[in-house]
Amino acid sequence: MDVGRIIKGDACVAEGAAWLAGECPRLAHALSVTGPLPLRLRGDGYEALLSAIVSQQVSVAAARAIWKRLKDARLTGPRKVLWASDEELRAAGLSRQKVRYARALAEARIDYKALRSAPDAEITEVLTEVPGIGRWTAEIYAMFSLGRADVFAPNDLALQEAARMLYDMPARPKERELRAFAEAWSPWRAVAARLLWAYFHVAKDREGIT
Repeated sequence: MDVGRIIKGDACVAEGAAWLAGECPRLAHALSVTGPLPLRLRGDGYEALLSAIVSQQVSVAAARAIWKRLKDARLTGPRKVLWASDEELRAAGLSRQKVRYARALAEARIDYKALRSAPDAEITEVLTEVPGIGRWTAEIYAMFSLGRADVFAPNDLALQEAARMLYDMPARPKERELRAFAEAWSPWRAVAARLLWAYFHVAKDREGIT
């Protein structure tokens, strides 16, 4: 089954960035400001999704600290999470809700290998059936754990704000508006996301946005 372009290395990201810059002057400007874009690929499977759950609604520093405690306690695999007591998982920093999510993900027995060759829509459908995994998390997983080149995450606040700044929009676009807007960046929407995130950080540093 054809799942579209898979990003496998820096050359793929550079190719996508060049295509986007050729299609849109504003994206070309953003690329001139940001320079080469990061690859940002990571592993797939239970651990990758558990890490995403850990990161929900906490700061980057807090998420890293919790993840380190989970790793040190060897509580990042599905069987270990199911075997562990709530007290052990709470001691590592998980909230009661995230303990429930971590267990639900372990019990879901997702065929992660099959997801590697599944259509983008199927990936989202399978993952969002698990409590604690919304569309944003599923799209981030498709982009960075599976290397999908044409997936976008329009519910991401940084992407919304970057689009507002770059395109001089009167207000931050909502998810539906940005999803429609991003269709023009196909088949490289995941590279457009990388570019907008990079542009957001540059603009934030320049303007002192907090």
